[in-house]
Amino acid sequence: MSSLSRELVFLILQFLDEEKFKETVHKLEQESGFFFNMKYFEDEVHNGNWDEVEKYLSGFTKVDDNRYSMKIFFEIRKQKYLEALDKHDRSKAVDILVKDLKVFATFNEELFKEITQLLTLENFRENEQLSKYGDTKSARAIMLVELKKLIEANPLFRDKLQFPNLKNSRLRTLINQSLNWQHQLCKNPRPNPDIKTLFVDHTCGQPNGARAPSPANNPLLGSLPKAGGFPNLGAHGPFQPTPAPVPTPLAGWMSNPATVNHPAVSGGAIGLGAPSIPAALKHPRTPPTNATVEYPSGESDHVSKRTRPMGISDEVNLPVNVLPVTFPGHSHGQPFNAPDDLPKTVSRTLNQGSSPMSMDFHPVQQTILLVGTNVGDIGLWEVGSRERLVLKNFKVWDLSVCSMPLQAALVKDPGVSVNRVIWSPDGSLFGVAYSRHIVQIYSYHGNDDVRQHLEIDAHVGGVNDIAFSHPNKQPCVITCGDDKSIKVWDAATGAKQYTFEGHEAPVYSVCPHYKENIQFIFSTALDGKIKAWLYDNLGSRVDYDAPGRWCTTMAYSADGTRLFSCGTSKEGESFIVEWNESEGAVKRTYQGFRKRSLGVVQFDTTKNRFLAAGDDFSIKFWDMDNVQLLTTVDADGGLPASPRIRFNKDGTLLAVSSNENGIKVLANTDGIRLLRTFETLSYDASRTSEAVAKPTINPISAAAAAATSAGLADRGVSVVAIAGMNGDVRNLGDVKPRITEESNDKSKIWKLTEINEPSQCRSLRLPENLRVTKISRLIYTNSGNAVLALASNAIHLLWKWQRSDRNSSGKATASVSPQLWQPPSGILMTNDVSETSPEEAVPCFALSKNDSYVMSASGGKISLFNMMTFKTMTTFMPPPPAATFLAFHPQDNNIIAIGMDDSTIQIYNVRVDEVKSKLKGHSKRITGLAFSHALNVLVSSGADAQLCVWNSDGWEKQKARYLQLPAGRAPAQSDTRVQFHQDQAHFLVVHETQLAIYETTKLDCVKQWVPRESAPISHATFSCDSQLVYASFLDATVCVFSAANLRLRCRINPSAYLPASVSSNVQPLVIAAHPQEPHQFAMGLSDGGVHVFEPLESEGKWGVPPPVENGSASSVPATPVGASGSDQAQR
Repeated sequence: MSSLSRELVFLILQFLDEEKFKETVHKLEQESGFFFNMKYFEDEVHNGNWDEVEKYLSGFTKVDDNRYSMKIFFEIRKQKYLEALDKHDRSKAVDILVKDLKVFATFNEELFKEITQLLTLENFRENEQLSKYGDTKSARAIMLVELKKLIEANPLFRDKLQFPNLKNSRLRTLINQSLNWQHQLCKNPRPNPDIKTLFVDHTCGQPNGARAPSPANNPLLGSLPKAGGFPNLGAHGPFQPTPAPVPTPLAGWMSNPATVNHPAVSGGAIGLGAPSIPAALKHPRTPPTNATVEYPSGESDHVSKRTRPMGISDEVNLPVNVLPVTFPGHSHGQPFNAPDDLPKTVSRTLNQGSSPMSMDFHPVQQTILLVGTNVGDIGLWEVGSRERLVLKNFKVWDLSVCSMPLQAALVKDPGVSVNRVIWSPDGSLFGVAYSRHIVQIYSYHGNDDVRQHLEIDAHVGGVNDIAFSHPNKQPCVITCGDDKSIKVWDAATGAKQYTFEGHEAPVYSVCPHYKENIQFIFSTALDGKIKAWLYDNLGSRVDYDAPGRWCTTMAYSADGTRLFSCGTSKEGESFIVEWNESEGAVKRTYQGFRKRSLGVVQFDTTKNRFLAAGDDFSIKFWDMDNVQLLTTVDADGGLPASPRIRFNKDGTLLAVSSNENGIKVLANTDGIRLLRTFETLSYDASRTSEAVAKPTINPISAAAAAATSAGLADRGVSVVAIAGMNGDVRNLGDVKPRITEESNDKSKIWKLTEINEPSQCRSLRLPENLRVTKISRLIYTNSGNAVLALASNAIHLLWKWQRSDRNSSGKATASVSPQLWQPPSGILMTNDVSETSPEEAVPCFALSKNDSYVMSASGGKISLFNMMTFKTMTTFMPPPPAATFLAFHPQDNNIIAIGMDDSTIQIYNVRVDEVKSKLKGHSKRITGLAFSHALNVLVSSGADAQLCVWNSDGWEKQKARYLQLPAGRAPAQSDTRVQFHQDQAHFLVVHETQLAIYETTKLDCVKQWVPRESAPISHATFSCDSQLVYASFLDATVCVFSAANLRLRCRINPSAYLPASVSSNVQPLVIAAHPQEPHQFAMGLSDGGVHVFEPLESEGKWGVPPPVENGSASSVPATPVGASGSDQAQR
């Protein structure tokens, strides 16, 4: 190896050491044999890791190289032998003698005999030469002194004991210099180039906004240059040199961004979810570059304002240049003039009775507000009806078990304030952190049913913050306090699991999070230090200073990809910043705070888009992508200097503390509709029956609270998503809240809504000019602006709606015809087909969440297509067996669950091109897969009419159950589909003989609907808000059910949408729900047609729900299995 190559190894060693790749550093030291790390060697000897000690030595010398080497190995093996004798482990000692020490007998037979005789002694110290042998620790230390002398004297170690004297981050510096040189050679150099890869030479893109091609061996970078947005190259190029005293980068030990609220569809397809990191800098735990990507700002409708990378891993070496570009008008993040999405209208004013210190909306029942006050009171409000459900004054539940310091403090001064209240992510628990020592955890069972769960004497002094987390899938409570520590407690038992110490000032806040499978906690202290902890006892991984260096809180955007902090200095200067996690550096600082804030500023995030903070007697809003203040709202006046604020999960409501012990609830248009629902419903009437419960947006949520208590997710991470029948998952942030139906007047005679004429609904057959026979799979794009179909001849069809005067939103609608879209090249997205006819194959597909890629199969290999160019990016997994269903793991986008036609489910890691597990439990082909990230399970269904639940960590089968088929119906080989309700605890099962809703943990059927004397069910799906079920039948009828009780509310007959001449021959095969419009769905037909359906604008919904019987309609478990007779007669 040349001297320069040797030096390059040293630079890599330095880089790995700076990035804390400890195991890899020592592996490279050993394999290269260039540097013997004496410190590491000493540590391994002290710890008695003899196998590692010898393995490390083997990179530099062998036993018989010279007499020094022989003596080194002899001393190590002799020590190992004596330690076995000292523990009276004779069998191990004999093993060491035969395997390790016998090699020395050929050099000194007498010595070997003497060693062997030690076996006969009760205590080897009886041997004169070993009489001074002390304990193990001291013996190892004495031996180390001898070993170091032998190593230093051994000529084979010459020049290998000193690491070259290098400046910090030398490799990064060289790369920056190279990039500078490349930049100087650019024909059209930009002032602020954005370096996206090291795989090819840097070139600036063409002027006038033309896009530069991405490197050929990393086509799915998911990023475009942004002019003027980044610091220039030079001393502070894309890699900031790491100052010597600074530990790892802020997120250097974290993994890929979690895509939590799109569980089954990745940010992309292959390699899914990995940030675009040059492979030279890649490690599964340490992406050193930014996980999010800037797009050009939105003068153009053709690109999203902010899109996460597709995440197809750099290790997947694909031969095509592609940058993901979303469709025209397909951006959720488009620039806007007036931020109408923000809750700015004061809709409720509540009086708590004491000053609110902390507030939190229930994560599922989003009009329930939890409040903690300055006198220790806890309030629970139904904001819609303005009713306070619960008021609890502070009280120690069991004083006898409290520590003496707490008892003494309470006697001296009984005043206690609430520092923080927070719901668990499933809403089954809430925690209260008090200013004196303790936290109290309550369990919540709906309405006003609040029960004591745990009381923990957590910290000496105040408990400043509390959060819920789930390391190792165990629900935990995290607290921090004035005693400078962070503690982790079991949420079920209250047992302490970890104590993290290292802060030098009281700990002010905690922010748990996870990326892929790495769980961690950020903490901030009153000296302005930010630290990060894994759930181990190895101390903090980072040490950084927060702007303001005093009271700082941290929060992630709802999708878990962007990290923000808000802090106020002792002088009253306030800061909101976004962090570049990779480098531990501030990425952007938001402007607009008062020069001197009159209190500690609180902030919150919503919709992956907005930031809000209470400052200067008002609420200030920012767009996450713009540092300038977006708007300010004074909430009609009466706010304190630094009001406390909290969004609900959908961002439709904002609670703000006001003067004189008040709380103002601000709402946007959707929030006002949501609140109005509860205003018109008589709460007292509903309270008379336990089964009715409080009306909620989510009728299954009451059961969800108990069912998902094992699936707690971290604070700041959205846990609600809708898993689609095609394996897709929708972000509920964009779903319009569906207003719960007003209670029916029982005096009126309810009648099923029948739609027989085209004039009774809006339906549109999408234009077609391609020769397709039947539609096999159908899905809306996540943006809601297009419909994608897969035909039985393996061709994909894409219809896109454009913005126009008649369709200002550009969303899919039955009122305006879309365009059947093809790229300029005219190519089609056509799946690989096997030897057999594609008509006989079982097609399947899944769509990336930024709508840029589709993964698809039609009996042959699985293909990955670019949705803009229709080009095939790659193919993999040739049959047999053939794929019949695809679903992405919600927390690791490199893992795909692939259902097969041989009845197995293959858990496939795209990054390493390897099947990690093969799940066997079905007897026929797999026809459905759905993940619940809240419960960490995969539910599968097969043509054998069986349901299986698999643990998505270890892939063990937890439960299995066959469908309850109607009497006399043999289990024919019919597809069974599964789809999770938005509560992630229940799922819809679709079979030709029935619709059913199952509870996941027990696999109990809680509701079933069976058609009698009618055609079989061909397909069904939840509406985007899980309030309705749309079902198609082989007689071309479409039925709409209320999801809460599977009762029929509307039937669309074939005559409403099919000409009489064809209606008898055409069957609907697949149905898909719009991702944001609950009353829109699309249907694919056996003649190759696709129809989009919406109710008349004057109606706004599909029929009305049947009347409530016996006061029980709300909760799924409240209804027995089997549909009522009236339901059966309707079909």
